[in-house]
Amino acid sequence: MAQTAATPADQDNYPSRTIRYVVPYPPGGFNDTLARIVSQKLSEAWGVPVVVENRPGGGTLIGTESVAKAAPDGYTLLGVAFPFGANPSIYKNLPYDTVKDFTPLIFAGQTQNLLVIKPSMPINSVKELIDYAKKNPGKVSYGSTGIGSSNHLSMELFKSMAGIDLVHVPYKGSAPMVNDMLGGHIDIAFDNTPNVLPQVHGEKLRALGVSSKARSALAANVPTVSEAGVPGYEVTVWFGIVGPPGMRPEIVQKLNAEMNAIFKMDDVKRRFVDQGVDPLGGTPSQFADHIRAEIQKWAKVVKDANIQPE
Repeated sequence: MAQTAATPADQDNYPSRTIRYVVPYPPGGFNDTLARIVSQKLSEAWGVPVVVENRPGGGTLIGTESVAKAAPDGYTLLGVAFPFGANPSIYKNLPYDTVKDFTPLIFAGQTQNLLVIKPSMPINSVKELIDYAKKNPGKVSYGSTGIGSSNHLSMELFKSMAGIDLVHVPYKGSAPMVNDMLGGHIDIAFDNTPNVLPQVHGEKLRALGVSSKARSALAANVPTVSEAGVPGYEVTVWFGIVGPPGMRPEIVQKLNAEMNAIFKMDDVKRRFVDQGVDPLGGTPSQFADHIRAEIQKWAKVVKDANIQPE
């Protein structure tokens, strides 16, 4: 149940006090970067503090649930991403309804995952990885940022389509996963392009493929997974912002308009593109449609892979 909303007079003056932007992930990934970009620009535009609150844990459920139960007054925002659309299929008893318990505000951006491997592995292509995994079933480990994350489901789809057996090692965030891969503790992973591109450029990790339909402009020499040996493979990673259920339309519109303006700023576009993310924007209803489509898409993958919550 939502808390009691602020008074009409308070909402007519919106925003008149601190806005809280909840990130259900630890610091270090693009979800956190997006929150800090948006919070800084909103604060500059509106003259009120916008505070980023990292609340990781529970496969994003802890931070997400806190916003589902927050007052719908526009003073609590939530950064959502790929797992937001996958979790309804993974968790049979979610503490919230993904469609009914949130107000979509804006589709912020999208990127792809890079399939990366530790350099000590004697593998230089997707086909070589598949051949190696088939000869060594259950011996190749892959990292993820938890059950239902984009890198987890990217690899489960890859496993299914390639017909291979890999060992899943979940982490609480991208940073510790990448650190363990750099240390040689796990073999391969899919991760958001902005999270691993510096290590690929520094030749600390080797990129074998990108998950999207087209190659990434930031790693143009890396083939798509589809063209490299798994025809038809495609995963798009996305980021967006929602609020609690029942927000007033005029506040939704004010937030959406300001965020659309933010994503058109040259310095913001540069920060997105430098990290391999395409800034998007659009209307709340367009984002709502996207969320519903993602829920439907990943329901089949989760069922086929028999993915269970931790």
